[in-house]
Amino acid sequence: MTTMTPDVRAEWVTFPSAGEEIRGYLARPAGVERPPAVVMAHENLGVTAHRQAVTELFGAAGFACLTVDLYSRIGGRPPQDYTTADERRAKAFLAARDEQAVPDLDAGLDYLAGRGDVDITRAAAVGFCLGGGLVLAWATMTDRLSCAVPLYGLPELPPSYSPTGATRSRIEIADQVRCPVQAHFGGADEVIPLEQVARLEEALKLSGEHVEVHVYEGAGHAYHDDTHPNHHPEAARQTWDRTMAFLKAHL
Repeated sequence: MTTMTPDVRAEWVTFPSAGEEIRGYLARPAGVERPPAVVMAHENLGVTAHRQAVTELFGAAGFACLTVDLYSRIGGRPPQDYTTADERRAKAFLAARDEQAVPDLDAGLDYLAGRGDVDITRAAAVGFCLGGGLVLAWATMTDRLSCAVPLYGLPELPPSYSPTGATRSRIEIADQVRCPVQAHFGGADEVIPLEQVARLEEALKLSGEHVEVHVYEGAGHAYHDDTHPNHHPEAARQTWDRTMAFLKAHL
């Protein structure tokens, strides 16, 4: 199904990754030839209606934005066989582990390249929560990204969220990012300790790339999501404005 507005064309698309068919939600600005690319990685809830709406906002802002469904292999939803909230989150993270999800994001960029109507020489990665950590990891593995914008990506995944059964640290690899990074965190995030944010920032700076880390006082986890109880309108607005400025500077 394709949705058209005066500014945006949005549709579900499919593409191959590791022998599997992956779907994604693509929004493109109407009437713009070869716009720059944004590959978006969703939070642990998957490609929700809110995530689709944000994809369309990127399209309206002049980008070809593809949100890759990292749960495509299991029906487009995170695992449903859980009994507690923490078990739900753990299983969601394991179902979109780096070893599978990062290649899926890269395959999404391949798909955009193959269309011919998107300029992937100007490509950014944007991620939220689970997806924020994934785009940080992706940025250490590729030279195809012009910049990366993680929002409240966990600097350290607890052992239950990691396929190795040990803490998976983004801090330990952050000095290896290969593109400019703008990261956003809530100052009152109940999931991410501020001391982890500080250590991540110091590690990112060791990369030699341009790095910005913004912390929003009073904002909790998932503050950008206007359907979430933690939605913080002012922090969300500042984050969006800074993200737009950052993308336009680097794409």
